[in-house]
Amino acid sequence: MKKHLLKMSDLSKDDIFEIFETAGKLKYYNKNKIEHTLLKNKNLGMIFSKSSTRTRVSFEVGMNQLGGKAIFLSKNDIQLGRGESIYDTAKTLSRYLDGIMIRTYDQKEVEDLAKYGDIPVINGLTDYAHPCQVLADLMTVKEYKNSFEGLKLCFIGDGFNMANSLVVGGLTVGMNVAIANPEGYETSRDIKDFASEFPGKYLFTNEIKEAAKEADVLVTDVWYSMGQEDIEERKIAFKNYKIDSELMKYAKKDAMVLHCLPAHKDEEISSEIFSLHEKEIFDEAENRLHAQKAVMVKLMGG
Repeated sequence: MKKHLLKMSDLSKDDIFEIFETAGKLKYYNKNKIEHTLLKNKNLGMIFSKSSTRTRVSFEVGMNQLGGKAIFLSKNDIQLGRGESIYDTAKTLSRYLDGIMIRTYDQKEVEDLAKYGDIPVINGLTDYAHPCQVLADLMTVKEYKNSFEGLKLCFIGDGFNMANSLVVGGLTVGMNVAIANPEGYETSRDIKDFASEFPGKYLFTNEIKEAAKEADVLVTDVWYSMGQEDIEERKIAFKNYKIDSELMKYAKKDAMVLHCLPAHKDEEISSEIFSLHEKEIFDEAENRLHAQKAVMVKLMGG
């Protein structure tokens, strides 16, 4: 595994399975209240340009359970973006901390922190990638389906960070991946280039029924994210990009439904389908904790 987790393509198939193996052990320890202070006396700096419920709580609790400490740094608490260069911030924080998790807008900011710093950097979310969430998603699929081989994953929604990371993660572990985006909101060109290395395993389309056909796993996300101001335009463009009972008819009868949360019910997912699949969705949310703990252990030296 590389020194940092900046995007899903930083991870090989073996890396991902190794993370799942460690996460499974840590989940067992957690459930059975077995001490696992693998990062005792380690300190994680958590930089938040974008606020979050699950990211903050799961990383902070995870570090506590691993015997370390997490320090919350909002955009108002540090000089990053208010005059101090990323170079100077990275060099300074490297003298104090054992690792950095950053949740921000620009992928370059994450990449530069890793480039100039001397400690591991974990991408907690950018507009381009959401690797920690997708590790939790794939971990949940593996728990429910036991294997990835032959499974089809379908994502309905914006060709944004979740779609980008699901394509890379899903194809890397051996799944078939179908992505349905509205016209003008398609997945990044470089992600499509990545997919081209897996001929016959991927589909990019504007047709949700085509994407959902015979899917084993359906995933969605909100139509508009923090910092996106074209909300009314998006509501029009995404109006039909919803996981509901009608779309589920095209998927396999035992198909899972996942959502990274928060959910805008009756927009990207119907209340009915959310309710029917909430166990999977909240298991997915819990697995953020275990997958991220495994990443921190691997990167920060447990």
